[in-house]
This record gives sequence, structure tokens and C-alpha cells, in this order.
Amino acid sequence: MKTSHLAIAAALMVAACGQSQPTKAQEGVFSETQPRIAPTDAGAMKTSFAPVVRIAAPAVVNIAARGVQQGRDPFWGIPTSRQTGSIGSGVIVRADGLVVTNAHVVKDMREIRVTLNDRREFPARVLLADERSDIAVLQLEDVQGELPVIRIDDQEEQQVGDLVLAIGNPFGVGQTVTNGIISALNRTDTGISDAGSFIQTDAPINPGNSGGALVDMDGELIGINTAIFSRSGGASGVGFAVPAAMVRRVLDSATGGETRVVRPWLGVKGEAVSADMARSLGLERPQGLMVTNLYDGGPGARAGIEEGDVIIAIDGAEVNDQGGLNYRIGTKQPNDTVAVTLLRDGRRMSVNARVTQLPGEADIGKGEVVGQGALTGLSGMALNPARADRMGGDPFTTGVFVTAIQRGSIAHRIGLRPNDVIVSLDGRAVTSVAALNRAARGSEIVIVRGGRQLNGRIP
Repeated sequence: MKTSHLAIAAALMVAACGQSQPTKAQEGVFSETQPRIAPTDAGAMKTSFAPVVRIAAPAVVNIAARGVQQGRDPFWGIPTSRQTGSIGSGVIVRADGLVVTNAHVVKDMREIRVTLNDRREFPARVLLADERSDIAVLQLEDVQGELPVIRIDDQEEQQVGDLVLAIGNPFGVGQTVTNGIISALNRTDTGISDAGSFIQTDAPINPGNSGGALVDMDGELIGINTAIFSRSGGASGVGFAVPAAMVRRVLDSATGGETRVVRPWLGVKGEAVSADMARSLGLERPQGLMVTNLYDGGPGARAGIEEGDVIIAIDGAEVNDQGGLNYRIGTKQPNDTVAVTLLRDGRRMSVNARVTQLPGEADIGKGEVVGQGALTGLSGMALNPARADRMGGDPFTTGVFVTAIQRGSIAHRIGLRPNDVIVSLDGRAVTSVAALNRAARGSEIVIVRGGRQLNGRIP
């Protein structure tokens, strides 16, 4: 899995994939010589999980991917390239060889090979890779006959404490089954994704498990294992899986011929209700998302949602922060109608909102060049909700996204960088690249870089 770290001592997460190496053959078919039943209570724990494994494991695959990383020599400045690779896991969800895995397992990879439980190997191609959810859909090639599949349970009826199995390819050793429980549901504040609401489990997950199955005691897929919190890089009992509802959303997009997942939105932005806010609002406990901003003419505004409302549920599913709202809306299709339960002036009420695609053009190109003024030579694109979201940012963000900067220009000398967002000039909001033509020496400039606002002056 990919690794990043907090500034504090604990490591943030290790996405469970590993370095590329020849994939190990899996264990073949599962013996049925001993009739067994899945454990249903504490006493039955002395029996076996084998019946569940027999249902699910044949559809779990090993993935080995190779690619080439392009770079530039830091001393000579000449282009360089090196071989890269990763190992991971996946799940067959359609008998003709449709496989779900993690997007980070196959990102920038040119060659993908998939090994089944019965040792057959197939080349694969990526149909769709959605980095926001970290879910990718692959199509196996040269498939003859029907392959084993796993049933997707996207009803979200799981409870904390339910038994689960994690099946994958840790460290490339071959298919491995581990067990645990659901430790928590609807985990949003993980740093993994602003559009994710994850299942947390203590089933051991290690590098190489990325894209593998999290299954319930019916042998049905309830999530795709994607990340862990760890200090050492190994399993520490805190793993996360993308819920099956989001997996289904990405899968439907891929099978529908789409090249990316088009997420709808409600046009609502807010902050989680704290204990202090709950007391001031007269709530019995902290719950919900207080609306602080509505997009003018957006689905939420049209449905009658107002600033100061507290959204507590979408279609009956509890919402407690922005990530939870983004996830609930993100599992819907554009133009679906959702029931929004909210609190207003102490009264509980419900409104129906038709969620839509984010407004604006989502395409990302080289940008438009600033032709005059102190920022001549800078290239950028005006942000709109669709484009900001496509880049993984806040759809409410406005400004000009910097795509390139000419070396030796004033913009280059004052330290502007690609991926900066220019928010304002001389106190006036910047909403187009043309607005940057008025930049002059001495102009005050405000940018956003890596989520931080920086104020400066053009010398």
C-alpha cells in the first residue's frame, strides 16, 4: 500500500500493495472432504470459516503490474526512466473477467497480469480508474468460459462487531485469508479521501492486500481493502475498506462505458456540529453537518436548504461531517432524488433534492497564457466546481489554477508554482485568466498552495 506520515509520531496509513515481483501461485481448489459450518456464535468459533472461504476465495485474484516512471536527472537535466511495479489483489465480479481492485495498484502501469486461485494467468487492461475512491475496474483478456465471481452486498446492513474475512495477496506470498470484526463504520476523517466513508476492521491487512476482498459470513463482498494505519508498515489492527456501495458506483460507471466517475453534488458546504455548537443549538448531542455555504442555484438551494440548517441524514443514512455528506451523495447517480433530513430552529424536517452534475467544464488542459502585465508567461485555467472537483479540490474554490510558469518570468522569480491557485489581486477576486493581465508591480496577490493561503506582493 502507498505510505504517508503525519507530522506526529504515528504513521498515517499504508495502502496495502507491495513492490512488483513474480506473483506466487495460489492454492488451487478448496477441499470439501470435511463438512463444516460457518461460526454463528462464540461457541461455534471452534468450528471453521472454511465454508465462507470456499464461497469467496476462488474469485479473489493476485495482481502483478509493471510500468515505467519518467523523470529528469537532477544534475544533467536529461530525461530518465526506470522500471516500476506493484503487487496487489483484486476481485472478479463478472464471469467474463471483470475485476475490481485499487486504483493505486495499477496507476501508471503498462503491463498488468492477473493470477487466479486455480493458477491460470491473464493479461488485463484498465477500463476505469477512479483515484478519488481508489477503485479501478479491469477487464481480463483471452478469457474462455466463465470465471468464479463474488456477489456484491451493497445494502450497507453491516454492524460494528460483525465477523469479516480479508482475502488477498500480502507481501506477494499468495492468497491469504485473515479474520476479524468490523471495528467501525462510516470512518471519514482518515486522510485517505474527502469523498470516502470507510469500513474499519481489525482483520490483518498487509502490503499486497490492496484491492482484496472484505467479505461477510455469507461470503459476499462488503468492501475492497485499501489502507491501514501503521507505524511499521505492517498490520496493526486498524485497516480500512472502501464500502461496496462505492465499489458498485464505480463499477456501474465502467460497465456503462464511462471513462471516469461523474459524481453528483448537493451544492452544500458545512462543518461538523461540535459539542459547543450542539449546546447552543439545543441539540441533545453533537450530530449532523451545519450548512455554512450554499452554491447559488445548486440542488440544495433549489430544494429549500438554508444556511444554518443542520443536515443529519441522506436517505436515512446518518451524516456527521462533510466527508460523510460527500460520500452519501457520491454513491448516487446524477439526477437522482435524495431525501435530506435536517434540523431547522429545533424542528426536524425533510426535503427532497435532485442531485446534479457539478456545473462547469471539467476538462483539464495546458491552460491559457497571460499575455501582458507582471504575470506575463504564466499559464492557468479558471476554476469552476467541476474542474476543482476533478483535481481533487473543493468545488466551492474559485480562482485561477496555475498550470505552467515560464522560466525567468516575474511569476517564476517570485516563487509561484504550478498547482498554485491565484485567488485575488489587489483585494479583487480572480475568476478568469484574463483578470491576471491587470497584475502590476506592487500588486497584492493571494494564493492557495497545498490548502494554505499565502499573501504576498509582486515586486
